[in-house]
Amino acid sequence: MNSTVDDVVRKYQQRLEASTGDSLYSPVQSREYLLFRKEALEKRFTYYEQWCKFAEHLLPVKVQDKELPAIQESLRISHLDITPNSTASFAALASLALVFFGVFIGVISYVAGSLLLSASLFFILAGVVLIKPLSRLPHYFATRWRLQVSNQMVLCILYIVMYMRHTSNLEHAVKFAAEHLGGPLSLDLKRVFWQIETEEYFTIKESLDAYLEQWRKYNLEFLESFHLIEGSLYEQSEGKRLELLEKSLQVMLDGTYDKMLHYAHNLKSPITVLHMLGIILPILGLVMFPMIGSFLSGLVKWYHIAFLYNLILPFLVMYLGNSMLNTRPTGYGENDILLQHPDLKRYQSLANGVSPLSITLSIISLFCIVGFIPIYIYFFSPDFDFPFFGGEFFDFKGGNGPYGVGALFLSLLIPLGLSLGLAFFYWVKSRKLIAFKEKTDALEVEFSGALFQLGNRIGDGIPAEIAFGDVSQQMQGTPTGDFFRIVNMNIRNAGMSIKEAIFHPQRGALLFFPSSLIESTMKVLVESAKKGSQIVSRSLLTISDYITRIYRINERLKDLLADVLSSMTSQITFLTPLIAGIVVGVGSMVVTIINKLGEQFASLENPEQGLTGGISALVSVLDIKDVIPSYYFQLVVGIYVVQITIILTLLSTRIERGYDQTTTHQRLSKNLLTAGILYFLVSFIGIVVFTLLANTVSFVGVS
Repeated sequence: MNSTVDDVVRKYQQRLEASTGDSLYSPVQSREYLLFRKEALEKRFTYYEQWCKFAEHLLPVKVQDKELPAIQESLRISHLDITPNSTASFAALASLALVFFGVFIGVISYVAGSLLLSASLFFILAGVVLIKPLSRLPHYFATRWRLQVSNQMVLCILYIVMYMRHTSNLEHAVKFAAEHLGGPLSLDLKRVFWQIETEEYFTIKESLDAYLEQWRKYNLEFLESFHLIEGSLYEQSEGKRLELLEKSLQVMLDGTYDKMLHYAHNLKSPITVLHMLGIILPILGLVMFPMIGSFLSGLVKWYHIAFLYNLILPFLVMYLGNSMLNTRPTGYGENDILLQHPDLKRYQSLANGVSPLSITLSIISLFCIVGFIPIYIYFFSPDFDFPFFGGEFFDFKGGNGPYGVGALFLSLLIPLGLSLGLAFFYWVKSRKLIAFKEKTDALEVEFSGALFQLGNRIGDGIPAEIAFGDVSQQMQGTPTGDFFRIVNMNIRNAGMSIKEAIFHPQRGALLFFPSSLIESTMKVLVESAKKGSQIVSRSLLTISDYITRIYRINERLKDLLADVLSSMTSQITFLTPLIAGIVVGVGSMVVTIINKLGEQFASLENPEQGLTGGISALVSVLDIKDVIPSYYFQLVVGIYVVQITIILTLLSTRIERGYDQTTTHQRLSKNLLTAGILYFLVSFIGIVVFTLLANTVSFVGVS
């Protein structure tokens, strides 16, 4: 009986494939998923898989039963080919390695006669603290994958709706979307077919429903849209079927818009918390640290502050920022097609082919060599010094320092070099690509009207090859006119087909206007052309309406997010470097005053008679050798400014545009340059002004 049913199913499938000229579940689909998975997953994903498998062999650890379902779901979402136990093994092994390394440092340093207690405790505590975050890495990867997939959801529904308008076949529509989407969502859809091929599911509906179920908690609109598409298969009326397809696209757009409205309104409070806890309070709190070391008899050193401000705080700010991104609604964002451009490496390098990384390292190294001159002087000639600005240039106090204003000026070059070097690196990476993006953005704004004209001409019976030329003449002088002109020239002069004229790897029009929106529209046009001119016309008119609605939604969302994003931009480029520069100036004044007080006290022949009781007690507490040197203090603050600029730029760009690497690089270049120069100028002026004020201070209690 079963063999008879299988024969009937096989015969029906063969007839269907013969009639459509396409294969539903070919073995190629299974191999294609595996190959595409290998190409699509980032290298760090595959490295993580290797480390987890190695850790499971070396130190098997079992996951708790209550955590097992959540980890399995995260591994499935992120396409990681590992077991939940292997993730726990990796977390345990990495944490144990840090603990043992800390113990090893402590034992070796104790045997050598100088116990490095701080370094030993750091690695031990890091091993204990990191075991939980490391075990949650699959959840982080799943969240990041979810955000990337969400950027393609509206386009996915559009592809399926466009295909099913002329061919009511869900299998072929999903396959069409999987082949033309690219990126994470394409991998998800290919796995839908792979699970049928491996007989995990037996029909496309079962496999698709299982995949959609994982989005119920995160994007109900995506699930509802697919169910409406599935429902259209059972409608006998052609009008009702098309109505359901249009409804599915509208549900996706409306749901995304509503969720973004709430997200934009709810984002203000977390941004304020992030600003206060991650920027204002930490930087203002730095004013106290030069004196804290003295009050605690030198227990607090500069490297303790560096550990707190350059490791712990950036991690916490990034964690808070990612928490905001985790609540970002799905289905809105951009897919950076520029990263797939064949000349990407040439565009991201200098004119002579030199990598920007080498120039960046040279810039940073040059500034650091000059900035670290006080350290070299101390090692090669500890007693070398000369008068400068009312004190000594370097001003080492035995084995402590430098406390001099000259050394502090030199230290300003290190964060300046970091910001200038990184700004140059990201500028080279984005300078040519951002020109493409600006040109394609202008094209996308007017693309809806051009598609409407093109669809009407094709609907009037004009061949698509001729219609491109007509529209290009009417829109001459505009980006859209240039795009259609290139297509028309390729067709007329090079004898190309429409597909080749648009997608040719060397001469295609898409090379000059790399846009995911234009690419997806042209793919629908090429596919629809196989079904006839009227199908092409209806598809283009529908896409024109879709682009208009998407554009209105995007403009409205930009208005809603304008306050939040402008606030973050002002924090990055103005408030943070300004406050940090003032804090460095105040810190230098505190150190200078304590230094002067100590020198005047030391110059007295009989200190106890030369001081009043209050001043004597104060001097006994404020020992300059216990004060954190302003040289290291400034390094900590300056590097923190560079770190916080990078983190806030990443967060603001991802809030606005999703994972748009080109725009991110362009904004990193601009913000690092602005913040770095402003911090340098404010710090320099602040040090000069506050040092002059400190030099005017006199101590009436000293006789």
